[in-house]
Amino acid sequence: MSSSPAESRVWAVILAGGVGSRFWPVSTPGRPKQLLPLASERPLIADTVARIAPLVPAERIRVVTAPRLAGPIREAVPELPPESLLLEPRARGTAPALAWAAHEIARAEPGAVLVSLHADHAIEPAEAFRGRLAELAVLAAREERLFTIGAVPTRPETGFGYIRVGEPLVPALGVCAVADFVEKPDRDTAREYLRSGGYLWNTGIFLWRVDVFLSELADHTPEIATRIPLLDAGRVAEFFEAVPMLSVDEGLLERSERVAVAEATFGWDDVGSWDAVGRTRPTDGAGNVAVGDAHLVDAERCIVWAEDGPVVVFGGQDLVAVRARGITFVAPRERTPELKELLARLPERLREGVEE
Repeated sequence: MSSSPAESRVWAVILAGGVGSRFWPVSTPGRPKQLLPLASERPLIADTVARIAPLVPAERIRVVTAPRLAGPIREAVPELPPESLLLEPRARGTAPALAWAAHEIARAEPGAVLVSLHADHAIEPAEAFRGRLAELAVLAAREERLFTIGAVPTRPETGFGYIRVGEPLVPALGVCAVADFVEKPDRDTAREYLRSGGYLWNTGIFLWRVDVFLSELADHTPEIATRIPLLDAGRVAEFFEAVPMLSVDEGLLERSERVAVAEATFGWDDVGSWDAVGRTRPTDGAGNVAVGDAHLVDAERCIVWAEDGPVVVFGGQDLVAVRARGITFVAPRERTPELKELLARLPERLREGVEE
């Protein structure tokens, strides 16, 4: 029996696939970034579950991930019941993953509100985050819209997508129409976005009723919607074989006219490269981050990660120095978002275990 909007309960879907190659040499296919303590002393996935758990109980949390990560995630987040893990037969991007998750949740609770989260975000304070989700969930329960959360830019970031804000829809809640989704800009464009206002970082945090989302897929994303009958028949592997690689942004949000953006009322960052660790982990008086057997002398704004023997940085500025798996990696902080390009130029023996 379908729930009415007033009875809609909130479910959370945490996207936790991938390896996070920008955290080489620490990250590996068996220990990707969501299993690393990049924002606190706990793995990112544990932070994500702890952050949402006071709002969404464990039995209504689903984690979409790869089969190889089932064991490590259960170890990192033992409070999740076995049915919480949705194991993708193969990675096809966020659109198929969320279609599958929404389909499964709709079976259990047709009127549920789904909150989609990534396992590699740093968010503070958690109370403000949950409060924002709670008020938006009430809105999503009664409105046939797809809601995304946008964060106010604090720097000319070139590593994030942006949202151009449109007309106000619910001014009291800071909710507006989405005028446009903008790809990652160059530095000058990002500076202009910051100067002019009217642009938000696309956090990739979404809220919608599962029935609304599946209906919008049917209207705008035939490359996925036409394969939904495979899920109805329980043929999950065939579904993932049949659908294309597609992000939910490109596959649906950029096509739908029902997308709204709500301004974040909390601090948000995407832990996407080593440079981000300098913003998410505690720093010393000189702005350094030290993890493991790390020693910094006369150093400023350096990130040192030592889990395979001691690392000493003397007189360095704005460096990343990592020692893991018998590999030492040193780079300027500003170049670490380019790590994928670096890996492509390294000998295969150093890239072993890194997904393309």
